[in-house]
Amino acid sequence: MMNPDALVASQDATRPPPQMPQPSLYVHVLTWSFAFFNSVRVLAYLPTIWAIHASGESQQHSWLTWLTWTGANATMAAWLYEQNSRRLTRAVAVNACNAVMCLATLVLILSLRR
Repeated sequence: MMNPDALVASQDATRPPPQMPQPSLYVHVLTWSFAFFNSVRVLAYLPTIWAIHASGESQQHSWLTWLTWTGANATMAAWLYEQNSRRLTRAVAVNACNAVMCLATLVLILSLRR
């Protein structure tokens, strides 16, 4: 008599692996929209940085807010990196770039306040 576990194992060995569904058009568009809008967001920091630098005034900007945004973007990049088997994806890169831009703004604000 065959062991029931062995029977199940032999049946599993002869089955083809399950097919993963193809990403839908929605997921494809969503992925590229995320990459596009977040890449544009990286550039959107530049007018703020330029305005703070040109005016030499940073009092209207909260350093605590910029510190929070820096941390949020940096930890999101790290979390995505870990969740994607330590692979650098578009989402990781975009969040890392956003963290760098927030950090640049924070450094400028703090340098004008000293």
